Amino acid sequence: MEAAIGSRIEHPVYGEGILAGESDQNWRMAFFGKGIIDIPKSDGFVWLEKIPVSEPAIDPYDLRYTLKQILEEYSDLSEPVLIGERWKKGTLILQPADSSLKGKEIPVETFFHKIVMLRDRLRVLEQKINAHKVLEDSEKVEMQQYITRIYGSLTTFNVLFRFSTDQFVGEKSES
Repeated sequence: MEAAIGSRIEHPVYGEGILAGESDQNWRMAFFGKGIIDIPKSDGFVWLEKIPVSEPAIDPYDLRYTLKQILEEYSDLSEPVLIGERWKKGTLILQPADSSLKGKEIPVETFFHKIVMLRDRLRVLEQKINAHKVLEDSEKVEMQQYITRIYGSLTTFNVLFRFSTDQFVGEKSES
């Protein structure tokens, strides 16, 4: 007798459980407060709600694709951005002009990560401005110009990026 994931049982030892999967001999059940336990199909339990198997299960590829699309649309997560090889395991040293003050050392990779987060958040801000329903087109253009100038100010850090396609791009000069 087949049952679909989500079917409910009452087990004499473990209590109420939900079907999470199956093998040839066992039901894989999730029990409240007890975790997931494999129970022999011949074990004595009562089906509280048996959902018939009617449709094929969701294809894991489709699920991964859908989740990826949702994360790209609603998150500020991005694809990995690689640091240039020569900067790996390097140290950024900030030394004050006053020699009585202590300097600060920061791993270059930590600094790079913060630069990438800044870049990604600026990109999300751009998308939100462009998709804004209330702003006039002229206001969107004005805000976009500010963001472009910010990118231009950050081009100093382009030396840290492994690939030029990941770098900041400011205003293009007309030649």
